[in-house]
Amino acid sequence: MSGYPYTTPAPMPRAFMAVRADEQRRRGQAGPLGLAGLCLLALALVWVVAELVPAAHVRDAVLLHHFVALESTGVNAVAERLPHLVNPLLFTIWGVVLVLVALARRRPRVALAVALVMALAPLSSEILKPLLAHPHVQIGYTQIGPASFPSGHSTAAAILAMSAVLVAPRRARPVVAVLAGAFALAVGAALLIRSWHMPSDVLGGYLMALLWTALAVAGVRWSERRRPSRRAEH
Repeated sequence: MSGYPYTTPAPMPRAFMAVRADEQRRRGQAGPLGLAGLCLLALALVWVVAELVPAAHVRDAVLLHHFVALESTGVNAVAERLPHLVNPLLFTIWGVVLVLVALARRRPRVALAVALVMALAPLSSEILKPLLAHPHVQIGYTQIGPASFPSGHSTAAAILAMSAVLVAPRRARPVVAVLAGAFALAVGAALLIRSWHMPSDVLGGYLMALLWTALAVAGVRWSERRRPSRRAEH
């Protein structure tokens, strides 16, 4: 043993710890904002390709035709019911339940974020549909109108799934993410089997939901940075 007396390390100054915590929150906010920017670019790219690239028109229609062919199989009964699970009334009920869960977990900022994204994401899709309307290549008997991008149903299903992940406890999030993601994908597939939308429309709806969710997460983290919550996440 050395002859030097043992001394405990001096604790880090509170000011340094506060600056470090604030820096971590800034980084946590930048990630969702970057993701939102990527979603916006991807949304624009999907529409441009679907509108201006003739080969993409054909591939979109061919992929839809493959899904429609599944209508004669046993999945048709399920495909017929799934989109109705996100009709306006049920979607509102699910949204209220998720907000109440967030409030019960004493996460008022998350509750507010969920309420906003569940209102704004489907509304954005409905506003954009007539503005981004473009003709589709039709194969077989499918007739889809020009004002279909992005899909409101796929937007609603995806935003519902992502909101469920936001309000879930941290330990349960992996399971909730798998189940909610499967639900959103199933609704999207049902829309194609029932020939309600083109594949590009469904993809656009997913991107719209992810865009608003990323903005919501950034908003929650910004709020935490301005006024940190005393309650630790669990």
